[in-house]
Amino acid sequence: MGWLDRLLNRRREEALPLYEAVVARARAPHWYLDGAVPDTTDGRFDMVVAVLATVLLRLEQDPAGALASAQVTERFVDDMDAQLRQAGIGDIVVGKRIGKMMAMLGGRLGAYRDGWAAGDIRPALSRNLYREELTEAQALEHVAAELAGLRQSLAALSTADVAAGRLA
Repeated sequence: MGWLDRLLNRRREEALPLYEAVVARARAPHWYLDGAVPDTTDGRFDMVVAVLATVLLRLEQDPAGALASAQVTERFVDDMDAQLRQAGIGDIVVGKRIGKMMAMLGGRLGAYRDGWAAGDIRPALSRNLYREELTEAQALEHVAAELAGLRQSLAALSTADVAAGRLA
């Protein structure tokens, strides 16, 4: 392994605590119980992306967050790649699926950014997290409130704390 490979691998390792914190937050039972997020592969993916997008939007508020943002996004790609391979998806299809997942992350970043700017994240959640299939307004309110609380907590933290995986 050359020096560049070692450097890139070390940098990827730096993002592990943040990515693990994102996934742990996204797997909290309240999202699936009180928030009625489907506890399926798609629902879990959507919840990880919602939490990850909230973290990425916080990191983009500070130029010092750019490296952490790139590293945690690379971790996300690595994890999704591993999940697809574990599910038996072959090499030829994995790249296309990862491309689609990255497009979904990018689209949701824009939707959630716009939702927060407009002061109402619920339409973006309905479209992207619930895929327009939510029947319980109470569940949507729960998720919106919890993500708003996460967003508020992240705003109070330093970029270094967020990058280190301390999300609350």
